[in-house]
Parts: sequence; C-alpha cells; structure tokens
Amino acid sequence: MTVKLAIVYYSSYGTNHQMALIAAEAAKAAGAEVRLLKAPETAPEKVVAGVDAWKAHAEKTADIPNATAEDMEWANAYLISAGTRFGVMASQMRAFIDTLGGVWGKGGLANKPVSAMTSAQNTHGGQETTLVSFYTTVMHWGGIVVAPGYTDEVIFKTGGNPYGYSHTQGDEFTEEVKTAISHQARRLVDIAGKLN
Repeated sequence: MTVKLAIVYYSSYGTNHQMALIAAEAAKAAGAEVRLLKAPETAPEKVVAGVDAWKAHAEKTADIPNATAEDMEWANAYLISAGTRFGVMASQMRAFIDTLGGVWGKGGLANKPVSAMTSAQNTHGGQETTLVSFYTTVMHWGGIVVAPGYTDEVIFKTGGNPYGYSHTQGDEFTEEVKTAISHQARRLVDIAGKLN
C-alpha cells in the first residue's frame, strides 16, 4: 500500500515552506505519494500586504493549494511544519487544525503516523514546546507520533532536537540541515509503510 503523505505547512516569510519542499523531495524519493499543502492564511490581507517579505512570499506560493479536511482524509501520514509563536504553533496552523473536528469525530485522523517541524526567530524561541504541544494534539487524534529522536547523527549536528527538526530563521539551509529534514521525512515514510 502506497504511503500517501500530506505535508501541511504554514510560512509567513518562507522558512517553513523551504523545509516542506526539502521534506517533499525526500518523501517522494522514498516512494511516497505527496501532497504539498499550506494552512490557509487567517491574517487580514491588509496586514499581509503591509509587510513586504510576507506579501512577497504569499505571492510566490499562491499556486500551492490550501490544505483541506479532504486532504487529511486522503492521507495515511502527515508531516506538519509551522513557525513558533510564543512557544506554540502559529495561529494559522492551529486554525486549520481546528477545522478538523468532523474528520476527527469519525476517526479519520486515528492510527496515522505524524511528524512535525518548526522554526523560530532565535535559537531558543520555543521550538521544543511548539513540537511537544502539537504532539499532544496528535494524541487526541489517536495518531502515532513519529519524532526523529536520535536516530541519525545529523540530529546532533543541527541542534540536537529529538522532537522534530527546528530551524532558526535566517540561518542557511546547509547540507546538514537538508539531511536532517530529509532523514525525518524518510523515517516518517518508512514507519508509515510498515504500519500500512
């Protein structure tokens, strides 16, 4: 059975978008069917338009479809990536998650492996609490948390976060960073394949 992976991200300026692209490439190479999706923007259009970098990124990614409940039903694995805001996921991703009550209510999110990534403006900007708090949501779904743990030495080289890759905004996407993200995506596809 093919792994059908929904990679759902939210990105204001492009960091989590770039992370999602790297993960999608690795997941496809590992044999998964991938849907690259974004959480719908909830900030007023005027606010987005008032920040040059935010507006530019929104225009650049306008062709990427918004994630829907139907996408979540279609998938048998999820990789979620969103920036950290005050130690939790960006409100746009939380708003999308809050639309999934109908799917959750009929068991459509249960028994599916889930992994998460995040970013923040500074190194200790709440990334770990963001990932752990999201995994609490996964437990409510009845999903299966597939964190990278310390399953590859690259985890130590990119910050040592066992909960999921986290990127500091403005840092380069080095080969080690790409390797860490790719490892997490491949691990998720591998576990999803075994569960399927």
